[in-house]
Amino acid sequence: MAKFASNDVLDGSLNIVRAATRMVAVSGQPASYAAADSGRLAEAPLTTGDFTLAPGDISGRKVGIAPKSGLAVIAAGTADHVALLDAATARLLYVTTCPAQALAPGGTVNIAAWSVEIGAPA
Repeated sequence: MAKFASNDVLDGSLNIVRAATRMVAVSGQPASYAAADSGRLAEAPLTTGDFTLAPGDISGRKVGIAPKSGLAVIAAGTADHVALLDAATARLLYVTTCPAQALAPGGTVNIAAWSVEIGAPA
């Protein structure tokens, strides 16, 4: 018997990701909103226009996150993770890795476009 999940089900999870209002570059994987917020090395505000729902690259669905460039570095460290935060509810919504980059205050950093994909049931 085949398995199935409606796009509405998959998009439901991705719509929670789309609630993010901030994207932060951090050193190490934060375990909480507070850790991501206090450990941010650079940050960008997000709006609904920064997210695009689409079919997944492999299967299922994905949400694309727009690139951000010229972000001011606010603290020194090696950025190796990017986190999506919902400031209104103080929630850490999603964390992913990124190529490690040493950052210094006064500099800038770019975060490339990326996506979160939820595969169809197999």
